[in-house]
Amino acid sequence: MSKPKTSKNKRPLLAELRSQALLMNQRAVQAAVNTYDWVLRPKQLVKSGLTEYETVYAGDLMKVRYYSLVDEDEIELEDGSRMPVRRRQHSVPLVLVPPLGVTVETFDLLPQRSLVRYLAARGFKTYLIDWGEPQRRHAHLGLFDYADEMFTTALDEVRKHSGKTDLSLMGWCMGGLLSLIHLGLQQDPRIRNLITVASPINLRGGGIVAGAAQAINAPAQIVRRYSDFRLENLDPSKLQLPAWATTVIFKLTDPIGSVTTYWDLLMRSWDREFVVAHSTTANYLNNMLMYPAGMLRDFAIKVAVDNDLASGRIVVGERVAELGNIQSSLLAFAGAGDVLVKPPIAEKIMDVVGVDVGNHDKAFHIAPGGHMGVILGKSALESVWAPAADWLVSRSKQRPYKA
Repeated sequence: MSKPKTSKNKRPLLAELRSQALLMNQRAVQAAVNTYDWVLRPKQLVKSGLTEYETVYAGDLMKVRYYSLVDEDEIELEDGSRMPVRRRQHSVPLVLVPPLGVTVETFDLLPQRSLVRYLAARGFKTYLIDWGEPQRRHAHLGLFDYADEMFTTALDEVRKHSGKTDLSLMGWCMGGLLSLIHLGLQQDPRIRNLITVASPINLRGGGIVAGAAQAINAPAQIVRRYSDFRLENLDPSKLQLPAWATTVIFKLTDPIGSVTTYWDLLMRSWDREFVVAHSTTANYLNNMLMYPAGMLRDFAIKVAVDNDLASGRIVVGERVAELGNIQSSLLAFAGAGDVLVKPPIAEKIMDVVGVDVGNHDKAFHIAPGGHMGVILGKSALESVWAPAADWLVSRSKQRPYKA
């Protein structure tokens, strides 16, 4: 016969119940504190843009930042591990190029998820072009102003500050396109390396951007043929895209996630780290910038309707950007789940860059994530940041001296 259960057998169960009750009580307290901050002190939860920098140039709109981590010996990464800061810097500085319409926090989203911190810690002299916050008085600015004049000024200032002539560029979305067009215009052999992430090249390759471009292409061609109306003659101020519209466009890159994250926030309101990450990302998305009307006009004509980038030639002002003559080494990424710029749209870059000069030092990779996740998400370090840095290291050495 089995022995009857005694009170001793109940002790582990009671201990487990007490432990769970204590845990639930702690989480309830933490949830109350986090909810209070989320509702009444939201700025306490936003942790973007905290990396120290030096402003090496400040114009009317565009600025240039330099990140050095001079006072830090190591940085913390997303997984909680720590990485030492490399003090011996690589010979070729790196210039980060964000797209328009977003804030500079793009590459410094969270202290543990900051591209500028990671690249500076890897030993790169890390610069960032800050396109500023356009106002209505900047409505006339177009592709020539950004890809040629402002871009040239920014790189001149980087060279002046760093004391180096050779540079590398890394751009996300339109930041990659502006880098590409600048290279096509200048044909500057001192730009050693170019990295693009989720940059749309062939707007006939599927996805939201390509779909929108194809939707306006047919009526645009009809208007061109049977009327005197030309979009390029339209007052740019009539095309000004408000900041809220930029926010909507970026949220459309992950429409389900934009809704489900609030449910996640409710379920994990006790988790301070999660609440901070959610609040910081939401603040970033909800504070997009006005899009310069002149840029909208130029891209609508040259990229969306005429699909010039896919041909390898695009007219900017009175000059032509010849992408086929670019000699820079090229590394391009696309997001596997990107509904805005699907991989085939980005991969076209392999067919148009450097083909006329026999440039074979180029590679294309598909990484996890959507349009934002591929460069800002939790897996970005492993799938994009680290491979990009590794690729740059071997291409950022001092050139041999020539007499």
